Amino acid sequence: MASQDHSDGAEEKRCSALTESHGVSGSKASSSDDIDAIRQNGTKEEEPETLRRTTTRDKCARVSKDLKRTTSNVISHVASRITTRTWPEPPPPPDGGMKAWTQVATGWLVIFTTWGWVNSFGTFQTYYTTVLPESPSTISWIGSVQIWFCLIVGVLSGRLLDAGLFLPTFLTGAVIQILGIFLMSISNAYWSLMLTQGVLTGIGSGIFFTPSLALVATYFQKRRGLAIGLTTTGNSAGGIIYPLVARQLIPTLGFAWTARVLAFINLACLSIAFAFMRPRLPPRRSGPIIDFSAFRELAYVGVVAGIFATSMANYFTFYYIASFGREALGLSYSSASIMVILINGAGILFRVIPPIIADRVGPINVMFPVTLAWAIVAFCWLAVDSIPGLYVFTCFYGICCGSFQCLVATAVTSITKRLDTVGTRLGMAFGISSFAALTGPPIGGAIQAACGGKFTGAQAWAAIMGFIGFLCFGIVRVHMAGWNPKVRI
Repeated sequence: MASQDHSDGAEEKRCSALTESHGVSGSKASSSDDIDAIRQNGTKEEEPETLRRTTTRDKCARVSKDLKRTTSNVISHVASRITTRTWPEPPPPPDGGMKAWTQVATGWLVIFTTWGWVNSFGTFQTYYTTVLPESPSTISWIGSVQIWFCLIVGVLSGRLLDAGLFLPTFLTGAVIQILGIFLMSISNAYWSLMLTQGVLTGIGSGIFFTPSLALVATYFQKRRGLAIGLTTTGNSAGGIIYPLVARQLIPTLGFAWTARVLAFINLACLSIAFAFMRPRLPPRRSGPIIDFSAFRELAYVGVVAGIFATSMANYFTFYYIASFGREALGLSYSSASIMVILINGAGILFRVIPPIIADRVGPINVMFPVTLAWAIVAFCWLAVDSIPGLYVFTCFYGICCGSFQCLVATAVTSITKRLDTVGTRLGMAFGISSFAALTGPPIGGAIQAACGGKFTGAQAWAAIMGFIGFLCFGIVRVHMAGWNPKVRI
């Protein structure tokens, strides 16, 4: 019995040990299964987190790329306002053909209605002196303001040609100019004439003048001088026709209807120009309104300085030549008005000959001797003391003036490397010279008043300014080609 009990106890211990061993083993297996389940659950929980992290990294990368792209676009946009290096080169000009010469013909109408109109102010200067209680110097401010706006507005409107906005620009300017002339017809006081003839017609003319002249230049290269020269003959033609109309109609129809007739003339001419003038180059949407890099070029600075100096002398002479005939030599209003017609008409032929020569030898090579001759003729005004002498002086001054003015746009274009910046740089040149046109006649008038009404001091000042202009073009000539006369510039 004892052995049996002992045997049973041993058996129970073995069973207990097996049970415990099985329990431990089961527990280990269960623990292992639990760990695997936890790992699986952890992996499942980590998968969305990893996906979110990956998505976040992708988004950050995209944002970074977009930021870089945006920054690059901003830098490129800013650079396009500063430099012209990235612009594609425009196509070469046709240099002839029906469309190109049509632009010359319509450009002639534009110059006729802008600078022909402006240059005829001497006739109105003489008339206003007789009907307004203002001094000649004060009255000359009307013409000076008109020229100033005509030139200074070109700083902005020239860029509009490059941007492909020629037609709306032209239409806006034409409407403003013609409206100004119609309102001028109902003006009978100094302030109203200043607002209408001075401000409105000046702004309107400036809006479409510079883009139109620059447009003609883009159609030509080898014949550019001839094309611009033919176009600028409209200046002389207008300087003849407007004074003739005013001279004939003011005594018969009166000032109001004379002004309306002149407005209808401009309406007809500008309607034709608007119908046929079309830009050639593709639009250049980006780019500076003012190309400051031009002022780092001595040639451009010298040419603009020369234009500035000669403009001060030129517009004083144009505005006061009739007054000189009337006050110093005793001419009547009708006879004095002939001086305005003569000084404009004498230069018609010489607005064509110098450009033809310039196409062969270069515009700067022609402007250099032209400004010298112009300065010499200006000094000769000091010796004029008779009516025949005044006629001779007026003719030669008109010839020199016409020879110079027809080369201004060609000279600026010739020192501009890119045709699609001609509008901008030409507008800049005209804008700077506008201050000379604004101040030249009043300064000359003030000098005349300071000399007791005598013209001697003002004449000497105008001649000196012309000589300074000659020196400026001489510096440009030597800078670009040295002392070699055979170099074409």
